[in-house]
Amino acid sequence: MSNMNRRELSTVSIANQRLAKLSFSMTGPQNDKLDLDAAIVGAGFSGIQMLHHLRDQLNLNVKIIDSGSSVGGTWHWNNYPGARVDSPVPTYGFDIEEVWKTWDWSEKYPAQQELGAYFAHADRVLSISKDCIFNTEVTGASFDGERWNIITNTGKAIRAKYLIPAVGFAGEYTPQWKGIDTFKGDIYRPWFWPREKVDVKGKRVAVIGTGPTGVQIIQEWAKDAAETFVFQRTPNIAFPMRQKKLDKKAQDELKAETANLFAICRTSATGFPWQSPTKPFADYSPEEVEAILSSVYDEGGLKYWTGGWSGLLVEPTGNRAAYDFWAMKTRSRIQDPVKRDLLAPLEPLHPLGVKRPSLEQDYYEQMDKSNVHLINTRAHPVVELTPTGIMTDDNVLHEVDVIAVATGYNATTGSLARMGIKDVNGVDIGERWKDGVTTFLGMMVPGFPNMFLPFGAHAPTAFSNGPTCIRMQAEFIRNLVKKTETEGHQSVDASPQAAQAWTAQIHAIADRTLVTQADSWYMGANIPGKHREFLYFIAGLRAYRHFCGEAMGAKFDDSFVFQS
Repeated sequence: MSNMNRRELSTVSIANQRLAKLSFSMTGPQNDKLDLDAAIVGAGFSGIQMLHHLRDQLNLNVKIIDSGSSVGGTWHWNNYPGARVDSPVPTYGFDIEEVWKTWDWSEKYPAQQELGAYFAHADRVLSISKDCIFNTEVTGASFDGERWNIITNTGKAIRAKYLIPAVGFAGEYTPQWKGIDTFKGDIYRPWFWPREKVDVKGKRVAVIGTGPTGVQIIQEWAKDAAETFVFQRTPNIAFPMRQKKLDKKAQDELKAETANLFAICRTSATGFPWQSPTKPFADYSPEEVEAILSSVYDEGGLKYWTGGWSGLLVEPTGNRAAYDFWAMKTRSRIQDPVKRDLLAPLEPLHPLGVKRPSLEQDYYEQMDKSNVHLINTRAHPVVELTPTGIMTDDNVLHEVDVIAVATGYNATTGSLARMGIKDVNGVDIGERWKDGVTTFLGMMVPGFPNMFLPFGAHAPTAFSNGPTCIRMQAEFIRNLVKKTETEGHQSVDASPQAAQAWTAQIHAIADRTLVTQADSWYMGANIPGKHREFLYFIAGLRAYRHFCGEAMGAKFDDSFVFQS
């Protein structure tokens, strides 16, 4: 499919058209059919931004389909203890004046409960729910040459000219350990955490995995549990969060500068409310390096990842200096010498920042407690779950009552691959991507006309402040849809040549950095059998904005294929 020419792209087989139309006509009773201009899948940041741009700005007939019972996307589902955003407010939010002007945040890094309330506020202001189809999952979609025919698990059949899977990048994944079904205690997964509080007081608990989700759960459970068993393969390079409560005065001050902060986000390389440094590590003296690292470490947050010097993810010497400073600071917080070497080793297992950094509040203090046990699964992997606990390959059974599986997500491609979306030749997108992802600008895939993918593969996604990246992509998609509509085209697709060039550029940029040196979810390497490749555009939002503008400008004819 990646080698299709324009003529092949412009032709949808008659058999495929008939099959798609037949699927639509046979799904559900007549009153369960719905005809739309655009169908959006997912009611998180991406879905709501797309609804706002297409419905409110282009006056199109648009609906959101979501498997949840309310808006929020990730923040509807991620109800696990300690779930909290790692981007600072107000810029982790909608850059829509009528939303932010009527909302006050209570702390710099809000928890899931407050983010849920924020989405409910955005819902009231923007009237989102009236155009949502909740408790509904998309199970199939195919393009018949005119419309996308969307099949759902409820029997509702939907036809839409445009399909926008806005499902984010955190697809669910659970390792299938031997004996997982025999465990007699409770097993919890972050993306399906129960709404009611899980009480672990007096219990023996296990957290498998120490990525950002694991860190957040451990911080909470270790305070209450009788014993906590932490199964760690790779130590997390977690930065201090420096949480800050916001009183009325602080809220008013934040409100006064919100417009300016959003403006900074729109022009910064990372989408965060600060400009990235331009001087490389080599231009600083040792004294200046220490001062810079002390400043960003003390300030807290992701600035340690993005605010020190340019080329942190490119130049090994500067990267190692940043790691060594972090390790020195972190090791001073850990009294247990064995845990100290496992949690903050003097010799890094991978460069700093090539796995998604976490923010922590008292993670290392909790880990240092005598009733918190750290199991090194790099040395002794989990081999089996038994009725009473977790067995590692040294034949040690760690008996526990409750397990949290925090082993990561099938990032970026996992959720899409489960939706049954097929190209014009009937090939599922998961099949198309099994040997490598191909996109144009991370938003279009050749052979899937009128389909757009915000906040996914081959975009700045995981290397940016999410809402900033999403707004930029929503504006691009809106402009392309507007052109398609005003010029009377039936469909728009990305040209295979443009997608091949963009994909090659993604890999070429990544290969000049340190990011390929770790088996991270950035590389798809955390999922057994998944193709190992770097999945994101790492050159920053400014460069991404340039390429998007170029595609809509000078290279327009080379980027898109229209059918009328």
